[in-house]
Amino acid sequence: MRSVLLAASLVAISASSAFAADDVMANYYGNTVVATGGIADTHSYYSADHTFSTKAPAFGVEYKGTWKFDGTNLCRIYDSPPPGVPNPFCTPWTAHKVGDTWTMSANGQSRTITLVKGVQ
Repeated sequence: MRSVLLAASLVAISASSAFAADDVMANYYGNTVVATGGIADTHSYYSADHTFSTKAPAFGVEYKGTWKFDGTNLCRIYDSPPPGVPNPFCTPWTAHKVGDTWTMSANGQSRTITLVKGVQ
């Protein structure tokens, strides 16, 4: 009986690890995506339930919506989009770890993106 329970536990752990490895967004949950450059610096938060929010602290505004993948693009569907931003707004997206910094270009602008620990 004990070996059956042990085997079942190992299968469950393996399945959840495999799921996390397949989730490109896993490292983003509970952390903050800070984008600098362009008109405003933004702080974005992504949740496993496919919701997100983006704040522009200098302007005191927040935008919310849902997200989904379209191939390798992350598409953000805003409840009410920021001025001049298409809805949905889709950009190429890859997995990153906390502490990673990369450059992203969209709509003719380049921005520096950093994944920072926690909600900031």
